[in-house]
Amino acid sequence: MAQTLAWASSYYLPALLAAPMAHDLGVATTTVFAAFSVAMLLAAAVGPAAGRAIDRLGGRPVLIGSNLVFAAGLGALAVAQGPWTLFAAWLLIGAAMGSGLYEAGFATLVRLWGHGARGGITGITLIAGFASTVGWPLSAWLEAEFGWRVACAAWALLHLGLGLPLNASLPKAAPLPSASSATASAEDTTDTGRTAPVHTSDAPDFATPPPLAHPLRAGLLLSFVFAATWFVSTAMASHLPAVLQLAGAGAAAAVAVGSLIGPAQVAGRLMEAGWLRRLHPLLSARLAALGHPAGVLVLVGLGPVAAPAFAILHGLGNGIMTIAKGTLPLAIFGPRGYGQMQGLLMAPTRLAQAASPLLFGAALEGWGLGAMALSSGLCLLAFGALIVLPRASGMTLRQD
Repeated sequence: MAQTLAWASSYYLPALLAAPMAHDLGVATTTVFAAFSVAMLLAAAVGPAAGRAIDRLGGRPVLIGSNLVFAAGLGALAVAQGPWTLFAAWLLIGAAMGSGLYEAGFATLVRLWGHGARGGITGITLIAGFASTVGWPLSAWLEAEFGWRVACAAWALLHLGLGLPLNASLPKAAPLPSASSATASAEDTTDTGRTAPVHTSDAPDFATPPPLAHPLRAGLLLSFVFAATWFVSTAMASHLPAVLQLAGAGAAAAVAVGSLIGPAQVAGRLMEAGWLRRLHPLLSARLAALGHPAGVLVLVGLGPVAAPAFAILHGLGNGIMTIAKGTLPLAIFGPRGYGQMQGLLMAPTRLAQAASPLLFGAALEGWGLGAMALSSGLCLLAFGALIVLPRASGMTLRQD
């Protein structure tokens, strides 16, 4: 619930409030989106430090702090009077995004449960997948009834009255086990061949995974995978109606087809919580990377009649990949230092997010529907990176 609030009041805010905000402040709508892009750049810079803090202190104090910064930023946005105060407010929101969105939530669960956090990560993304479903109608209603300033203030109050108490109710993280005891635990599990027992938050499973071949190479490849796939995800979120109209769909049909992506993402996450859970996250990520190119192939081959199939395939892949962003680093690198690792891996992703609407929009203007070759190519390169990703010795791609 706290993650749903965080996403709805930040990432999904400009789609509904950018235009009235720009009109009232006397700036271009692109200026508001530029401020949002700057916020995502700051989020990329803040992420590794927030991850280190979660590794050291646990997630509760960091997430509580993010609620306070979210509230300050949204409150500042509600009283902004021009471009300078607009950018200052979005910088505060960006700092909160870097310490309060998925990466921080994933790191919090890993700090509590170690290797046992996969189910919790899936649960977070399953519920927070409805952030736009909840956030867009609420922002639209508040703006229509009271104006965009009251809408921002209301989101700020929700962080103080709802998000902060929810994050404050998180259990305190147990002290980290020593490296020697974690290694011994891993050796015991390997020697016996048995799976580790379920751990509670008082005894997180921090067993050290088997040695990883070329960890730097693995980190760089994973970072590219996440940046490439999130570039495509953000591009489709910004330009999907235009893409479908270029493919021959009408304006009303494009909007209707676009509404299928949200349910498809949730369906993908349910698949991950179901039969895909028995597979290694690496296999889930490979399937996810192929979702968008498969949809493009169907759309280009069959025309606008295949637009719903494209939306469903893209949404399924995007939904599964969101979970893989949390579970794959855990499976490959282990839980020790996970927060900092997650922040470093996702920093290029935030940069890709910030650049995606502008770059893909320019590609659409210059190449038309041919721009889908760019998005498909990035996903196929991500799939290739996942194929050559170094693995730990003895790593199996099936989990019993």
